[in-house]
Amino acid sequence: MARFIAQDGLSLHFEDTGSGQPLLCLPGLTRNTRDFDFVAPHMTQYRMIAMDYRGRGQSDHAPDFSTYNVPQEAQDAIALLDHLGLDKVTVLGTSRGGLIAMALAAGHADRLAGVILNDVGPEIAPGGIARIMEHVGREPAARTLDEASKTLAAALGPQFPGVADAVWTQMAAAQYEQSDTGLTLRYDPHLRDALLAQIQAGPTADLWPLFDALRPLRVGVLRGANSDILSSETLARMQARHPGLIATTVPDRGHVPLLDEPASLDLIHRILKDTA
Repeated sequence: MARFIAQDGLSLHFEDTGSGQPLLCLPGLTRNTRDFDFVAPHMTQYRMIAMDYRGRGQSDHAPDFSTYNVPQEAQDAIALLDHLGLDKVTVLGTSRGGLIAMALAAGHADRLAGVILNDVGPEIAPGGIARIMEHVGREPAARTLDEASKTLAAALGPQFPGVADAVWTQMAAAQYEQSDTGLTLRYDPHLRDALLAQIQAGPTADLWPLFDALRPLRVGVLRGANSDILSSETLARMQARHPGLIATTVPDRGHVPLLDEPASLDLIHRILKDTA
């Protein structure tokens, strides 16, 4: 099991597979390296590096939950690159991972060759935030992975028409772990406390300056056609502010595209070719 040590001493888990052009994969808010299982079979010509943020997956939980924030997680990503001796990478950031990618562009642009944002931008739709806060940090009502997969399919199926049952089962297993008493989260429940503290601290920071830091880079954006996080209006503003940006709307997908869709793969490979 591959691990590295963050600046504050936490031991964080990562996966490093393949060889060639490096692609740093940053998962969603409550997710882990399994976020990229669907795209991995299509990336065999690249070196895929995926990390579990602090408090997620197989990484240590932080004694201070206030460190569950984007700036700290960006610093952890830099620590991973330093650990691996990588000067520059292309970043594939899913949701929270895309926010971290923007933070990296603002503070460590010299470490980035390009960025792919998966269904996220500098403005997050309020309805999407409300949906996330309904479940983040709370134990699932489902008692088995089979029940959890059915719950996911019922809740998200309208945004993801045609997704096979096996995919929902795989997604449930990535989010929950079966125990003798039911299901447990594969992340620190205190992540909810960190989010609530950030919300209560005041208005959300303006993220457009972070997005503007991406202008010198080759950037691609994927948007799920049914997304409740990245609106079509925000995507249009992103394109206006970054004329070189490549954007693709992925049909029959909400938040977030699985990344194995033909439209997603076409954009990912295009950005990687441009940043080779």
